Amino acid sequence: MSSDTITEPVPQLAEAPAELKVVPARHYARWAAGGIVIVLVAQFIHGLATNPVWEWNVFRDYFLSETIVQAVWVTLQLTAYATVLGFLLGTVLAFMRLSRSPVLSTVARTYIWIFRSIPMIVQLVFWFNLSALYEELGVGIPFGPVFWSVDSNALIGTIGAAVIGLTLHQAAYAAEIVRGGVLSVDHGQLEAAAALGIPRLRQIRRIVLPQAMRAILPTAGNEIIGLLKGTSVVYVMSIGELFYQVQVIYGRNGRVIPLLLVATAWYVVLTSLLSVAQYYVERRYARGADRTPPPTPLQRLRRRFVTKEIS
Repeated sequence: MSSDTITEPVPQLAEAPAELKVVPARHYARWAAGGIVIVLVAQFIHGLATNPVWEWNVFRDYFLSETIVQAVWVTLQLTAYATVLGFLLGTVLAFMRLSRSPVLSTVARTYIWIFRSIPMIVQLVFWFNLSALYEELGVGIPFGPVFWSVDSNALIGTIGAAVIGLTLHQAAYAAEIVRGGVLSVDHGQLEAAAALGIPRLRQIRRIVLPQAMRAILPTAGNEIIGLLKGTSVVYVMSIGELFYQVQVIYGRNGRVIPLLLVATAWYVVLTSLLSVAQYYVERRYARGADRTPPPTPLQRLRRRFVTKEIS
């Protein structure tokens, strides 16, 4: 370096770092918003506790009554049947749409388009009145004689019509959920599996679906929760699920608000249980991607109690 180089003086701090005064950031808007929210929540809770229109004594009498519990069981049955059958059919439709066969792909696309376009309540009413269109259902040669037939009402029934309607409606949405999960898997893994000679079905069962579940589960869980609440639509078929039974009861005694509150509370409980189950299922399938997942709420409580005992 030449002697002509001019070196600029380094600015010196007026005070030592330890002597500087540290002023915390002020978040006045955040404090104001938090205060407003607390006041509104307190007012809402006060209204729930003091407003006589809620009639908490009626709520207490009916919440665990035999009629309501049986209706909750019917709701859970409809949800379980439609979920299992809907996602099984939806998985088939998803792979049909991903197929290179133009026939299979076109059929799957058409099915998804039709059943996503028609409201669920219309589909349920249609299946409920299937006997008006086909008085008998049978097995035989296409365009030929029928070897065995049975009355439509005897074969399907009211619950069967509800399950069919919910399943076919759910399958259209499940197909798109599964298809999105399958497309999220790196295609190179399938090419590597094919190079190793792994059969196509085993590739799907052991490679594609386990990885696709990480993308499928969040949306699928949301869809199942929506289906749980959507089962209330079957009241048009006079099926004794939760919402229908609540309507029957408040139609007799006129206690509309507390009975609707009973239905609301049960839906909140069931949705919460499904959300907890979804959390643990997602955690299980995330093990391959997340080596050190955060502790669960139960693990946190256990650690806190163990720490207190040790101290």
